[in-house]
Amino acid sequence: MQKLSSIMRAAVDRYNMIEAGDRIAVGVSGGKDSVALLAGLAHLKRYYPKKFELIALTADPCFNNIETDFSAIEKLCKDLKVEYIIRRTELYKVVFEVKKSQSPCSLCAKMRRGILHDMAKAAGCNKLALGHHSDDAAETFLMNLFCAGNIGCFRPVTYLSNKDLWMIRPMILADESKITALVENKNLPVVKSTCPMDKNTEREKSKELIKNLSKDYPDLKAKILGAMERSNISGWSGSVFKVNPPLEISE
Repeated sequence: MQKLSSIMRAAVDRYNMIEAGDRIAVGVSGGKDSVALLAGLAHLKRYYPKKFELIALTADPCFNNIETDFSAIEKLCKDLKVEYIIRRTELYKVVFEVKKSQSPCSLCAKMRRGILHDMAKAAGCNKLALGHHSDDAAETFLMNLFCAGNIGCFRPVTYLSNKDLWMIRPMILADESKITALVENKNLPVVKSTCPMDKNTEREKSKELIKNLSKDYPDLKAKILGAMERSNISGWSGSVFKVNPPLEISE
């Protein structure tokens, strides 16, 4: 936990993610990344010099029109002394039954983010923390390139002017393998996804592509991230955002 917390602090300091007095909502889907993010921020909160508050938020998609059991997450939040709010939604019904979207993952993610934005504002938060890590960044870069023909990625820090809300990604410098190891080592609770598209997404294809290409091109992920930083793609140069950054992002 100390190692992850140190990596998170490096990202927080580098991109000026946290200021004193912040009330930060943590988007918790129940997956390993969001659970690690919650535990990591709770640990960071104990010693970070800029004091901030935490609250955990879950927007349940209610896959297959069934409410997800988040009791294990509720217990974790209780142990961490973090307030927890769950909102049951009709995401599954809208995406798969009403819209019958040809790109269900994109639509679901967009709608879920919108719900989390509203939940964060309703809870009096000025920032929303998301659990994206360095592997997500490299995969998103390739997804934008191959699927949309764009050069870009999500930003470490993004300001949403229409919501007056900042989105931060404190695990942006952490490897997925280290996050997985932490979750297993600390026996953190993970809620298995019942999404019908689970493991059958463009992200999974990008993950597999990087894995296969890395056999011939060692450290490919690190090279992708390094290229993004050197080219200042999507704010990855380490610049500190003191004013509203551009909002044209693809996730």
